[in-house]
Amino acid sequence: MAPRYRVALEAAEREELLALTRNGKTPSRVFVSARALLLCDQGPHGPAWTVATTAEALGVTARTIEHIKRRFAELGLEAALRRAPRQRKPRAVTFDGAFEGRLIALACSEAPSGRSRWTVRLLAEKAMELGLAPSISPMTVQRILKKTNSSLT
Repeated sequence: MAPRYRVALEAAEREELLALTRNGKTPSRVFVSARALLLCDQGPHGPAWTVATTAEALGVTARTIEHIKRRFAELGLEAALRRAPRQRKPRAVTFDGAFEGRLIALACSEAPSGRSRWTVRLLAEKAMELGLAPSISPMTVQRILKKTNSSLT
């Protein structure tokens, strides 16, 4: 398969990458990316290793090397070395520790009349009825109780 992205480093870029690989305080992800770019360099001063040999030498997959080369070709040196910042914010916590505590207290309380014990479905319905949560699935209740080693018996 023909190489998709060609890496030809300029002298200043090569010196910057060499400094990163010789510095003892470079994070491992940045170090691997810098080494990959140096080994794949097809410029006049580069060894021009193949993707497969570079991946084997660095202990990563060939796909990782291809991604590094693509980011270098499309976005530049800094993007190839560092991770891009998050585009979206992390998902907000739906059920916090206070909710879990109230759910566990409900599970440990007396079962509803006509029942010998709580079921996961009954707990989910009761939590919504009491206004602990606007909606909750029985599987979420089951996961919370399993996480806390609670037993409904």
